[in-house]
Amino acid sequence: MATSSLDTPISTVPTQAALTANPSPVWTSAQKIAFRIAFIFFVLVSLPTGGEWFKNLFTLDWLHPHYRDLYDIARFQPNILGRVSWWPVWLGYGEWVFLLLVAVVGDLGWTAIVRQRKAEPANYQTLYYWLRVLVRYRAGIGIIGFGFTKLMPTQLPYPSLGLLNTNFGDLTAQKIYWLSIGIVPWYEVFAGVVEVLAGALLFFRATTFWGAVLLFGALADIVYVNLAYDGGVHVYSSYFVLLAGFLLAYYIPDLYNLLIRERPTVPHYFAPHFSGWQQVSRVTLKTAAIGIFLVLLFWVQWVNFRYDPYKQPAQKGLSELRGNYAVTEFRLNNQLVPESPSDTVRWQEATFENWSTLTFKVNRPTPLDLSNGGGSPMRDLNRTFELTGVGGGQRVFYYDADSTNHVLYLQDKYRPQSDRSERLSADLVRDKPRTVRKPVTDWIPADARARIGDEDTKIDALARSTRRTKGIKSEAGREDGTRKRMTLHYQTTDGSRVVLTGVNETNDSIRVVLDRVQRNYALSKSTLNAGAY
Repeated sequence: MATSSLDTPISTVPTQAALTANPSPVWTSAQKIAFRIAFIFFVLVSLPTGGEWFKNLFTLDWLHPHYRDLYDIARFQPNILGRVSWWPVWLGYGEWVFLLLVAVVGDLGWTAIVRQRKAEPANYQTLYYWLRVLVRYRAGIGIIGFGFTKLMPTQLPYPSLGLLNTNFGDLTAQKIYWLSIGIVPWYEVFAGVVEVLAGALLFFRATTFWGAVLLFGALADIVYVNLAYDGGVHVYSSYFVLLAGFLLAYYIPDLYNLLIRERPTVPHYFAPHFSGWQQVSRVTLKTAAIGIFLVLLFWVQWVNFRYDPYKQPAQKGLSELRGNYAVTEFRLNNQLVPESPSDTVRWQEATFENWSTLTFKVNRPTPLDLSNGGGSPMRDLNRTFELTGVGGGQRVFYYDADSTNHVLYLQDKYRPQSDRSERLSADLVRDKPRTVRKPVTDWIPADARARIGDEDTKIDALARSTRRTKGIKSEAGREDGTRKRMTLHYQTTDGSRVVLTGVNETNDSIRVVLDRVQRNYALSKSTLNAGAY
């Protein structure tokens, strides 16, 4: 059995007389009640409650991991209520209120046991120590997973050409904030360094205070930003503020004595004494946590940043088409449509991205997608950061290119909000009921599909993973044929002029002549770009 001892995080070790003069504090009845409530509450919020979390853990392919495999292990929050409709949401914090009530009820039962036995069933100092260990590792692992997506900037991507060409007034507040960070990727890296450093410091008892300070400060700012800009992740960022605040509460008495009362303070913090197999187990588990979430997660996140950034499409677009274009001719069913800013059919401008996306504008509003374009879709078709939060008639189409016959098979990347959760890969919707749909026959001719090739193999072999392979197949099986589609033949020599002819999404024939334009943006070109295009 482990025995109790006193440990100090500072280099000066107190004398035996000092230790004798500072015995373990006696807990009052009020402190015990508060602790019991806190103990139950923080255990509930710090441990995974969904069965799919454990399924993901035990079915993970450790030989071919995807960054999202480890990220999903690190990223979870309380989800006991699930999709219960009778409990109020309260801006997303309703789950916390429910768990607090559960903790209060649990304390009543705990108190009854104490009174019945007329003795404490547990050592509060020991329980407090292990609760802090649980919260430290939960907060550390979670924020490291969060921070790596900024350290290697994929969470807030540099804007695509289509986004750069969007009118400022056509962007939502959330989109403006995300892009304002994305245009300065080295600031995003700095934010990632702060978050990852905070998590790493929480792995060690001696540096817990500094890790909790960093975590509290950094995430409190993110909470406010998300509330101010309607960013949508205020609850998850608040989760880390809550955990950091709990860890910092441990140091408040000493800080108050030192900073407010201005009295000499030598902190004495309780820690069990480990020996033999206990010490071996402790070191083994700590090493495993550091190895998985600081070393392995860094590697798979770098691979994701380099070859398969999760908010950007991964496949290379046709190099001869990339760039901005003016629409110099537009014909609909062989009828010339003159240029007019009020016309609801004629394309106004077009952009071929570095990846497999065609963007064009029309004077016809489209429904607004208010998500942040995140999640974990494996197919480029389902990566929607280019269109989320963007209004003003911006159309975004993914294309498969038959470069032999010069044909583009295009699909609208926008789907109604009710369908979006169902079209993403299984890991994003595993806890939600799904609508079972019969997969549709591939709309692209078989010979063209053979020339186009398999999407999964079109990125560097280093970035291929079991999750990506399964995800692409799963998402393809969910397609139901409701997307708007176009089939266009393209002609070009050097890309300065591109002629598109074929059938648009309303089954009308179109002919579009595009002339390349050079747009000089005031925004500096990014020196840190995700993806290999």
